[in-house]
Amino acid sequence: MASCGFEGFEKRLELVFELPASGGEVARRGLRLLPAEALREVLDAAQCAVVSAAGNAAADAYVLSESSMFVYPGRVVLKTCGTTPLLRAVPVLLRAAAALRLRLRSCRYSRGEYLFPEAQPFPHAHFADEVAYLDAALPRELLRFRRSAVMPSSSSSSPGASHRWHVYSASSSASSSDADGAARLTAEVCMTELDRGMAARFYQRPGDGRTSHAIGDEMTAASGIGGVVDENDPRSLVCAYAFAPCGYSMNALDGARYATVHVTPEDGHCYASFECATDDAAAALAAIRRAVAAFRPATVSVSISHTSSAASSLCTPVAEALEPLGLACHCRAAEVFPGAGTVTYQTFTAPATKHEHDN
Repeated sequence: MASCGFEGFEKRLELVFELPASGGEVARRGLRLLPAEALREVLDAAQCAVVSAAGNAAADAYVLSESSMFVYPGRVVLKTCGTTPLLRAVPVLLRAAAALRLRLRSCRYSRGEYLFPEAQPFPHAHFADEVAYLDAALPRELLRFRRSAVMPSSSSSSPGASHRWHVYSASSSASSSDADGAARLTAEVCMTELDRGMAARFYQRPGDGRTSHAIGDEMTAASGIGGVVDENDPRSLVCAYAFAPCGYSMNALDGARYATVHVTPEDGHCYASFECATDDAAAALAAIRRAVAAFRPATVSVSISHTSSAASSLCTPVAEALEPLGLACHCRAAEVFPGAGTVTYQTFTAPATKHEHDN
């Protein structure tokens, strides 16, 4: 934890690998065959650890001491908050995948604007350092197509330009593809200045002797965020975890789809995030709206990446979903990245008077 407060904004890393064409266990299970010790080494490099795990036929989901990890046969998504040096896990992950003879196809890294950038360890304090670190860590002969950008551009005069989205992508192909069968659309939602009553639901009661899972389940029910995912769907696997004295994480799996929620409720740096990966744009839009409606934040950013050009057409539906909640869109941007397709970014704010009244 930084001396100025806990950094809620996450760093997100996604690596995609090509599975062997021939049959066998590696072709079917890929990265899911990594032994526990190999995963521990990856997480040690990022200075976090597994606190809870669950899985289904498509993927394994891990709640971490600092956010979440999802492991598919040909894909790993690692998301960490605080002052974790996430990118230091990249060389370790590449060595572990090489031991399974998996070939790297693409890498995508994204993050928002830190609340406490001065507290971040190298290479995370500056985006230029993160880009240089990834450029050096990723094999140039495999990932020839690379691009990084800060959205919106620094030349933007929009009032939302103070909230920026950082994206790095490297791929073996200039076009986007998703041959491993995992979800094609990823939505990342960052929320600050949460409704205080909502944030208070993510503190443990003193002396509560129940397990972190039991308290987490109660927080899910009390806050209403179980509605963000269909926890009553028999196909859904939901794992919630409460941290002491406060904080919350939840992972959900439904086939190859996943969703994850993280909450840092402390006054002064209150933050919540929601992320989902799906092949259904309408379901993603509905989940985004439910998440924002639950937390009632004063400031929201939404980034959507899609392996087709369809993401750029989602800016208007996102605004139409959130504006009835009292949020006004102040910024929108769209960029194309190799291997990742189109990435959009929008920021929304609530009127100051409304937020002060609600709190």
